[in-house]
Amino acid sequence: MLSLIRPARAFLVWMVVLPCCSAQGQAPPNLTLPQAVARALEANPMRAAAVADRDAAASGVREARAELLPSVSFSEGFTRSTDPVFVFGTKLRQERFTAADFALAELNTPAPINNFSTRIWTEWSLFDSGGKLFKLARSKRLSEAADLRFERTEQEIAFRAVEAYLAVLEAEKQRQVAEQSLRTAEAVRDRSQARVAAGVAVESDLLSARVNLAERQHQLLLADNAAKLARAQLNSVLGEQMGTGFELAEVSDAAPPAVEPLEALEQQALAKRPDLRRIEAQLAAQAKSVSAAKSAFGPRVNLFAGWEAHNQELTSGGNTNWTGGVELQFDLFQGGAKAARLSRERAGAARLAALRQAAQDAVRLEVRRAYYDLDAARQHVEVMRAAMSEAGESLRITQNRYDAGLNTITDLLRVEETSRRTQSDYWGAVFRLRRAQAALELATGILGPHSPAVQP
Repeated sequence: MLSLIRPARAFLVWMVVLPCCSAQGQAPPNLTLPQAVARALEANPMRAAAVADRDAAASGVREARAELLPSVSFSEGFTRSTDPVFVFGTKLRQERFTAADFALAELNTPAPINNFSTRIWTEWSLFDSGGKLFKLARSKRLSEAADLRFERTEQEIAFRAVEAYLAVLEAEKQRQVAEQSLRTAEAVRDRSQARVAAGVAVESDLLSARVNLAERQHQLLLADNAAKLARAQLNSVLGEQMGTGFELAEVSDAAPPAVEPLEALEQQALAKRPDLRRIEAQLAAQAKSVSAAKSAFGPRVNLFAGWEAHNQELTSGGNTNWTGGVELQFDLFQGGAKAARLSRERAGAARLAALRQAAQDAVRLEVRRAYYDLDAARQHVEVMRAAMSEAGESLRITQNRYDAGLNTITDLLRVEETSRRTQSDYWGAVFRLRRAQAALELATGILGPHSPAVQP
């Protein structure tokens, strides 16, 4: 029996362990910046919400268009009653009325009668002073506004994906800087320990080096946690599980091409920003609402027609009739409700006009902020690139001078800290430049999966 159990147990362990080992050995999938943006646009829940809003607005157009068509209804009913008026009328409708039905007893206390009524009725608003046409035009404008909102949502999702992607790359660079700084701190400690052992340095040098090493270890821990958090944020933007891993492609640290003058960028934003165009569409829709409110004061002309069948049995024992006509309606007094509605719609139009002006001013400010940020980031990268090179050379010279006894440990640690900080600031400036480029494209309304800021 044991000879059977042991092979079975070994087989089960093999079946459990082998998939785990295979999964751990698989390399994470590669993910470029354009791919990240495409994934975000496909799976981000904010885009799904914008799609639902767009579909709802399109349904509103179909609903408004349907009001222009005639309505047709069908009904089938059954009634049994001894009500004298009902019995009298039903017999007439069923063509079963006779002279005997004029007897007083038959008129006052008739026997119960059955009536199966079949009715087809149609109504059509032939003219309503343009009210339904104005509602249809309003619905089309609101649908256009929903499309523009969807477009702006996609741009914002793309920007969030670019931000999250660059944040991961920056966090990884900062972690690499922290690792390099830790190795440098370990070398400084080893130098100090060797010099103390040789009697050419005091014990305080070694203590300072150890304190510096502990600080670098703490910085590496913080950088590692920051990198993990940045990856979790990227997965959230992409609609992936928090633990999903990707191998990100590096982006170029070269400066982006020069942009157009500030005035041209402002005009571009005012013309292309989907959120500004959405306000324009909403303002046009509100104008149609004002027109619809005015049309309520005008007359209405309705057509109606119907066909009826009244039978004693379900399909027999009766007669059919038809009705047709035209109706003119004009409201003489409604307590000021229509005037109040018109006033409300005009107030809504004034509100949207004010919001349009406020939005245009905000867009101009946003473009200027993004433009100045991009210009500052571009200059900062150049300054930090030169500073990083100079700090590295200064660290090499100071290390040699410390080994020769010409510099103190304080000098060495100060220069080493400067070298670490310049490397960290350089990579921060590089990714700030890429984010500033994406922010300017978002501000001008041109950010998308194929725009320059999304390219590697």
